[in-house]
Amino acid sequence: MVTTNSKRILAAVMAVTLVAAILLMTGCQAREPEEKFVLRFNHVLAPTEPYHQGFLNWAERVRERTNGGLTIEVSPSAQLGREEDIIEQLRMGANLGQNTDSARLGMYVPHIAVMNAPFFVDTIDEVAKLKTLPTVQQWIKELELKFGIKVLSFNWVQGQRHMITNTPIRHPDDLEGLRIRTPGAPIWQESVRALGATPVALPFGEVYTALQTNAIEGAELVYRNVSGAKLWEVADYISETGHILLINFSIVGRAWFDSLPEEYQKILIEENEKAGLETSRGMEAGIAAARAEAVAGGMTIITDVDRAAFRAAGEAAYVALNLVEIRNKIYQELGKPLP
Repeated sequence: MVTTNSKRILAAVMAVTLVAAILLMTGCQAREPEEKFVLRFNHVLAPTEPYHQGFLNWAERVRERTNGGLTIEVSPSAQLGREEDIIEQLRMGANLGQNTDSARLGMYVPHIAVMNAPFFVDTIDEVAKLKTLPTVQQWIKELELKFGIKVLSFNWVQGQRHMITNTPIRHPDDLEGLRIRTPGAPIWQESVRALGATPVALPFGEVYTALQTNAIEGAELVYRNVSGAKLWEVADYISETGHILLINFSIVGRAWFDSLPEEYQKILIEENEKAGLETSRGMEAGIAAARAEAVAGGMTIITDVDRAAFRAAGEAAYVALNLVEIRNKIYQELGKPLP
């Protein structure tokens, strides 16, 4: 005969067993994060360019590794606003990110602009080594602590910049009197001026119209910019000056970054570095196809460029912005011969 006390004990055992089973089941399932974070990431390039897909890959991997706790909304073609405005907003704590370059970051830490100076480095491998250098690490720390800009990675290398014009360019003298579009930061302006042209500051999105209306005679861009904007419709020549290896940075605001769980911070950086290197290698491998596309569009590629003359001319940019000494210091840390 089952007593009332026995029934109570049996019921208690069954209840404990049920709770244990529920806990076991829920423990085996991926739990939704209690707090979710969103990063709105802005870049100026077209959605057809490799960078956009690279950023989408980064976003997907971050979403997967954080189980949806951190999502990244990628906006191409400067949909969120001008690059300079986005940088100021993220500094103030907004959940924004931006693809930028050391020229613009040089507005805060002047010496970092040297990384976008003429003929500074030559390969993706050299760029990868830069982040290990004491001087570069000091710049990154200053951006973060003094200006609220957190650098996730600068593994994003668009490639060498060339002259896109309606006249062939083989020597710096050929640029005399030509208005060449470049970003507005001092290192860009001085670099184009040093190479012999008159710099004109314009957003990338205005290059096509400016060439079409003869507001400028040319622009200095990488190959993928040419195909992304179909510039063969408004320009006849790509002169392979290779005067700048364009290094890009992925940045967010320090305040927003610090609000993330440490695990999310680690994932955000790791996946950005990985996606950047993959995208950079892919773009390097795709240069031949981009050249062929430009030729098919009607452009002529000028390959017999006097690179030595352009390299010598580029020294004027380092002198104008007092970057010779810091360039030489970086070269010594990098183990690269001085020019």
